[in-house]
Amino acid sequence: MPRKTADQWFAEYGERHRHHANELIHWICVPVIFFSVLGFVWAIPLPEAWDKQAPWFNWSLVAIIATTIFYLRLSVRLTIGLAAFMMICQTILLELDFYARWPVWRICLVLFAAAWIGQFIGHRIEGKKPSFPKDPLFLLIGPAWLMSKVYRKVKMKY
Repeated sequence: MPRKTADQWFAEYGERHRHHANELIHWICVPVIFFSVLGFVWAIPLPEAWDKQAPWFNWSLVAIIATTIFYLRLSVRLTIGLAAFMMICQTILLELDFYARWPVWRICLVLFAAAWIGQFIGHRIEGKKPSFPKDPLFLLIGPAWLMSKVYRKVKMKY
């Protein structure tokens, strides 16, 4: 089965995201969901020996590498923007882990639940179901779709 191009993914994703209110909700909720999932992965405990030998290592780095490989298959240029976003997420998680009163997983759970409520409200307004039940990869396409819109706005090719 041939791979889909970025434009094919975005066209399919965009079919369920045409209503202005739904798209606006996605601008808020998609990055929050992505961040939250990365936070859940961040919170997976490391073996104690690993923690001592590589204190910089975290499972979220593995998730970022895997996600980057997926994005590279779509577009190198889009991957640059998405990698910047993922590094911002990683930095915020580091700060939360260090300074927040709640554990990262708990903060991410609240954000995740609130963002999904927003997503379902947006899709109710749209009158169409979310894309991810059709293919879970749409959970990675959402952030790329938004980044493609940023690129188009600043007249950059992706």
